[in-house]
Amino acid sequence: MSQFTYRPARDELAYTFGGRIPVAHVRSGDVFTVHTEDCFGGLVRGPADLPSQVCQMPYLNPVSGPFFVEDAEPGDTLAVHILSIEPTRDWGVSATFPYFGALTSTSHTATLQPPLDERVWMYDIDRTAGVVRYRATASDHTVDLPLDPMIGTIGVAPGAMESRSTIVPDYYGGNLDTPELRAGSTLYLGVNVHGALLALGDGHARQGQGEAIGVAVEIATSTTLAIEVIKGIDAAWPRLETETSIMSVGCARPLEDAYRMAHRDLTAWTVDLCGLQILDAYQLISQAGRAPIGNVCDPNYTVLAAIDKALLPQPRPAYRDAHARLRGLSQTVAAGGSR
Repeated sequence: MSQFTYRPARDELAYTFGGRIPVAHVRSGDVFTVHTEDCFGGLVRGPADLPSQVCQMPYLNPVSGPFFVEDAEPGDTLAVHILSIEPTRDWGVSATFPYFGALTSTSHTATLQPPLDERVWMYDIDRTAGVVRYRATASDHTVDLPLDPMIGTIGVAPGAMESRSTIVPDYYGGNLDTPELRAGSTLYLGVNVHGALLALGDGHARQGQGEAIGVAVEIATSTTLAIEVIKGIDAAWPRLETETSIMSVGCARPLEDAYRMAHRDLTAWTVDLCGLQILDAYQLISQAGRAPIGNVCDPNYTVLAAIDKALLPQPRPAYRDAHARLRGLSQTVAAGGSR
């Protein structure tokens, strides 16, 4: 097991999954820390810094990486356990944009309504108190919200020699924007190319389900990961595991197709883990499942299908118990031990 820290210079940030030379090589069982920038590349630092003026398309939503994972081949699964996500600044930022977000006219849903104003909100982040402080821009209202750091964008290279913008979520991961990608979660990603080419960025101090405005409380982070290559087991769509739940991710437009993808995958996963007949699994998920929404603003929408492990009949460990193994490895590292 090796440990290291990667801190990219600004010109080393990536804006695609695929089409990039690896920045480092890692091995199954490694634990490493990655510094990530916010979705604006750190250029929006106050209310006067309108993204349209200080940022340039397509240089939005940067990721750190990619990391070449030794021994990862197409047909394998890469398990990525998030040990910790720490904000590296005492502030976060959000914004509204003309023609972007769930409640405005967009290029996909064209209407005659006027564009939204472009506006920036600054948030104070108090790591000691564990809060994110919201301040209204047109009144004196403030409220403290729980600090709940997450990684908005994480994935591997797509297949078929594709290079995809980091703004897009799809089968390889990408801009999933789900609050379930917090510390303690294990993400399973199907490997599509030799070395997987893992990259991540777009930290959020917190985000509501759906990310309705299209921009969370965006932060730079120091994120620590543990990884493992699961040989000979594929994952068609991203999957998540926590101590209490398993979840499948679907990405598509319209939203109901993302919902269908996630629930179809979770039904199949439940059958595989528990041996339930498929209609029995479908019935249980229909009555006891959850459907957290990741985002409803990006080129694809993201929906999760989740079920509590306690409701499943003696499920066998997912992906050869990678979650428990990586969680234990992470705890060893956090305690200052070695292995």
